[in-house]
Amino acid sequence: MAGSNGKQKSVRNMVLSLGVTVLAAGVIYLFVPRDDSAPDLPRIDYRVELLTARRAASYPVAAPVGLPESFKPTSVRFKGDDFDAWHLGFHTTGGEYLQVEQSAEKPATFLEKATQGGRASEVTEKIGDRTWTRYTGGRYDALVHEEKGATTVVAGTGSFEQLSQMAKALKSQ
Repeated sequence: MAGSNGKQKSVRNMVLSLGVTVLAAGVIYLFVPRDDSAPDLPRIDYRVELLTARRAASYPVAAPVGLPESFKPTSVRFKGDDFDAWHLGFHTTGGEYLQVEQSAEKPATFLEKATQGGRASEVTEKIGDRTWTRYTGGRYDALVHEEKGATTVVAGTGSFEQLSQMAKALKSQ
């Protein structure tokens, strides 16, 4: 019977050790400071990339003019070797993300990527001298304008009002 008493002590010691470990982890979790908020993304200056894209692209590259300060540019890229793909991303003070995407790629292929799986709806919107089609159902809602040589997409997590505001601000040169 001496062997079973040793096994009981061993199990008891393991349970006590586990309890002490869980207690220590709980104390660390409660008292170690952490920041669960979204990081503050820096505002970028995209003028150089815009000038480069406008010189190199096979279509008139669009960028917003006159947006309010609440639209903070946070990402930009131009890939001349990838169908002259232009991207400009913004974050709003409300935490929404908006992007302008343009490409000379075949529209069906490009739209799948740019709208993150969205599908065309029957709703169109006249903004300035362009007619935009609403895309819904994907990761992003989007406004899409197709013209000869390029497709322009304004997409994001923002409302259609914000997407329209971005589309209205787009100017091509």
